Amino acid sequence: MTDTTTDIGTHGVNVTDVAAGKVRSLLEQEGRDDLRLRVAVQPGGCSGLIYQLYFDERVLDGDALRDYDGVEVVVDKMSVPYLEGATIDFKDTIEQQGFTIDNPNAGSACACGGSFS
Repeated sequence: MTDTTTDIGTHGVNVTDVAAGKVRSLLEQEGRDDLRLRVAVQPGGCSGLIYQLYFDERVLDGDALRDYDGVEVVVDKMSVPYLEGATIDFKDTIEQQGFTIDNPNAGSACACGGSFS
């Protein structure tokens, strides 16, 4: 179910082709074409803020939406300034597997890479 909104803007989060392909693959595995990738910033972690990435079927008032070749990425209005210019990528190496966020707005990050300030 999609909430109807009249205040949908855009955001400055970038998604690499590799990350968009991984999101598309995950959605196909789930058999869902009604989900979007939601990126949010929440209080928490040892540095003050943590990233959240999850699938969401909703678009809420104030959300910013951007389409990357069929992959819709949604950011809530409170997170937009923290994520402006950030890039979401997907790594699949021996050292690391998963989504990464390179955020030029992060002043510092924790040692585990899970939070920033």
